[in-house]
Amino acid sequence: MTATGADQEAAGETTRGYWWWERRRGVALDVGLALVSALECALEGVEFAGDTGLPVPLGVLFGLLAGSVLVLRRRWPIAVVLVSIATTPAEMGFLMGIVGLYTLAASEVPRRITVVLTGMTLVGTLVVSYVRLRQSVDADADFGPGVWYVPLVAVFMSLGLTAPPVLFGLYVGARRRLMESLRERADSLERELSLLADRAEERAEWARTEERTRIAREMHDVVAHRVSLMVVHAAALQAVAPKDPAKAVRNAALVGDMGRQALTELREMLGVLRSGEPAVVPSAGRVPLASVGRAAAAAAAVAVEDGPRLDEVEALVAQSREAGMVVELSVEGERRPYAPVVEQTAYRVVQEALTNVHKHAAGARTRVRLAYRGAEVAMQVENGAADGAVADAGLPSGGNGLVGMRERVLGLGGVFVSGPTDAGGFRVSAVLPDAGVA
Repeated sequence: MTATGADQEAAGETTRGYWWWERRRGVALDVGLALVSALECALEGVEFAGDTGLPVPLGVLFGLLAGSVLVLRRRWPIAVVLVSIATTPAEMGFLMGIVGLYTLAASEVPRRITVVLTGMTLVGTLVVSYVRLRQSVDADADFGPGVWYVPLVAVFMSLGLTAPPVLFGLYVGARRRLMESLRERADSLERELSLLADRAEERAEWARTEERTRIAREMHDVVAHRVSLMVVHAAALQAVAPKDPAKAVRNAALVGDMGRQALTELREMLGVLRSGEPAVVPSAGRVPLASVGRAAAAAAAVAVEDGPRLDEVEALVAQSREAGMVVELSVEGERRPYAPVVEQTAYRVVQEALTNVHKHAAGARTRVRLAYRGAEVAMQVENGAADGAVADAGLPSGGNGLVGMRERVLGLGGVFVSGPTDAGGFRVSAVLPDAGVA
């Protein structure tokens, strides 16, 4: 009948130096019960010594030793019950028997042992009660009860001394086991909740990282191309201004238009990041952005529906031609619609590849190929060697363009290949399966 470690620590009463006791309160209770039991047995030992002819001190010593066994009830409840059964004929140890049966029933002792010892105690108490009552009735000649009196009273006495402590002990033991089970479940649930909270935090951090990466990729795709064209046009404007003022004016107008479009796109993106609401960026580079959370999912959905399409690739190539790049566009296969996310990704791959040509291969001849293949669409952007006669525009590179393209394509289950060609140029190839078919 011991409390759990959690209760002991909560109560601040945990001790480890008192043999099998774990709380001072348990020590005080058991020692007090043992003293009372020893005193009871010592008093009853006087009568036992008179009935058996033993010396009174010996009877008292026997009672003290027998009653003090109750101090072991938490450690060896079976031994306490056996001693109480052994002292039953001497009519001593009633308190020891009651407390011992209660402790035995409440402990983790196998039930068959509890049943056997309870039966032995019941039989022993019944026999002793019957014998003592019969002797009392026979000794009192004036008292003449019926034949039913002695057995009935003996049964009631034996049941009264045996059944209540056993039943109460069973109840306390069952309640203790239930409380321990509930406590274990609560601890397990708390651990699971803590684990779920950690996992949720990890997933949230992963989602934030993914969203930051997506936002950075979208801003790079939308702004880098247009700004690159602005730089190229500005360089061309600087070169032709002294020779052809009319062309310089047209180039200046193009630079102004592209700058305004770039500023509009940046303003839309920054507004989305501040408000967390999805927004659509106008022009061929429309891209919705959203903050981390529910707005991110909404923005992603808008990005898929309102992003650029494959039929806008011709306009994209035309912008590069206006900037002075020699670009050839060829389309193979029958045009057909694909899933929005596939068309948007294909557009971004072509856009980023052309931007890289502006940055790293100024004046190079470039070929853009689109191939519609039923359940998939393929694209390839290949440029020749840079024209040494054309001045480098000096565009900076963040080194994330190819990485972003690869992430987009592989994320849709496609194939992405990039690398230099034997002619000194560079080739970017990608194949995307139709998301609807997949």
